Amino acid sequence: MPYRARVSSTLYRGGVVHSPADPFAEAVLVEDGTVAWLGADDTAAGFASRADEVVDLDGALVTPGFVDAHVHVLETGLALESVDLSGTRSLDEALDALRRAADAHDDRDEVLLGFGWDETAWAEGRAPTAAEVDAAAGGRAVYLGRADLHSAVVSTGFARRLALDTLPGWSADGRVEGEAHHVARDAARDVDPARRTRLYRRALTEAAARGVVSVHEHSAPHIDTRAGLVELLELTRDAEGGLPHLVGYRGEACVTVDDARELLATIPGLTGIGGDLNVDGSIGSRTAALRAPYADAPGDGVLHLTAEHIANHITAASRAGVQAGFHVIGDRAMDELLIGLRAAVDVDGPAAVARTGVRVEHAEMVDAPTLAALVLLGVRLSVQPAFDAWWGGADGMYAARLGAGRAAALNPLADLASAGVPLAFGSDSPVTPVDGWAAVRAAVEHHAVEQRLSARAAFRAATRGGWRLAGHDQVGELRVGSPAHLAVWRAEHLAVQAPDGRLSAWNPDAQAGTPLLPLLGADEEPPRCLRTVRDGVVLYDTLA
Repeated sequence: MPYRARVSSTLYRGGVVHSPADPFAEAVLVEDGTVAWLGADDTAAGFASRADEVVDLDGALVTPGFVDAHVHVLETGLALESVDLSGTRSLDEALDALRRAADAHDDRDEVLLGFGWDETAWAEGRAPTAAEVDAAAGGRAVYLGRADLHSAVVSTGFARRLALDTLPGWSADGRVEGEAHHVARDAARDVDPARRTRLYRRALTEAAARGVVSVHEHSAPHIDTRAGLVELLELTRDAEGGLPHLVGYRGEACVTVDDARELLATIPGLTGIGGDLNVDGSIGSRTAALRAPYADAPGDGVLHLTAEHIANHITAASRAGVQAGFHVIGDRAMDELLIGLRAAVDVDGPAAVARTGVRVEHAEMVDAPTLAALVLLGVRLSVQPAFDAWWGGADGMYAARLGAGRAAALNPLADLASAGVPLAFGSDSPVTPVDGWAAVRAAVEHHAVEQRLSARAAFRAATRGGWRLAGHDQVGELRVGSPAHLAVWRAEHLAVQAPDGRLSAWNPDAQAGTPLLPLLGADEEPPRCLRTVRDGVVLYDTLA
């Protein structure tokens, strides 16, 4: 059920409330968008008469709502309306899916979109060619975005229409990277205003149905327009609009403080200038900038920004009073970032840069010296645990691209957390799905045992961590006086965390010392969202 307008007060009772303020809470009262009380169920009866709505949870779990700290809303909406290739197991299966979509598509002039293919998961071990796409789609214009969205394969007619063969990054087999990919990507996203708004709403509504109360939108010229980000911020400004809260980032490089101020004036409400401001590309497309060449092909990736660009951008954003941010994946790209950051600190001083902060997306290759520098310089990280679940391990894409040694050291979540680096979890949707519990599970079950997080630390990064990275330090937990950003879940089994970080089945007759979480193992049914609430407004509901 879609959102319902706020009622003055709602009492949730007869369940389990995840709150560090009261690990034994079974009920929570929400009044005027704020947590007014939480405690034992036998005490809740006294609040029932003053509540406009009383919800019998029947054992359901109430938690803080998830924050997805890295989303591309327009592309997520497009992916939801496009050919899903993420689960295909072979090239032939992907081409069959494209063929079915083309047969069902009436408008031959509209570009047929597909997302999520990953050739490293296919028996053939290679991408489709333009000729194969032409045959499967019957000559229609086609854009098929790779899983990482840093490259694509396009049909012959689509390439000819855009003169992609004249641009850097074009390959004769229909593969596009760099500038050729950006042009193809822009054309694939060229939709009329009414459809754009519908795509925004669909993506955000789907997020709410997964217990997400806030998303960080990472907009950039190669992803969406400035006007699109203005619209998104307006659509999500108030909870009464029925959509999750939105934190806005715009990935445009600034040279001077005037550049930053012009951007802030054009897009009111920006939290940061950066996000998908790419220092490099991705490992899957072999465009992440590496210290040593890729193991399965020549080259060491692409560096889009130099240390000078990075330093200029940080000082410009800092002087304008706003957070700076960057997309960084490869170790050479991280080296360049740190040189630029140190230069900015030398120019403006550590206090000035720290006041607004620097945020980095992904940060997949972090060794010990890099970690020390990140801590010393106060960098905040938005990371994607699902990347390890999808592409980590001895047989995963990372190992194929980098070799087993380098791949084993990727996404060092426990090292980052134990060093005190502020962490938030995101999906990079549509690269991986918006799914907070999947992110928590991926962090708890990291391929490298020594990099696994405790369930409590992972859940905090998926909830409170996103608020903190955006500058909202007192949000993201259920305690009296906090905003009522929450989700209600049906979970088959709840668990208590042991001192060593592991989860074990909860015995309701025994006392639990920490807030409860669902068991998330492979044999467990994933938690099902029953209701999502932002500031007391119900965004998604199956309880009514």
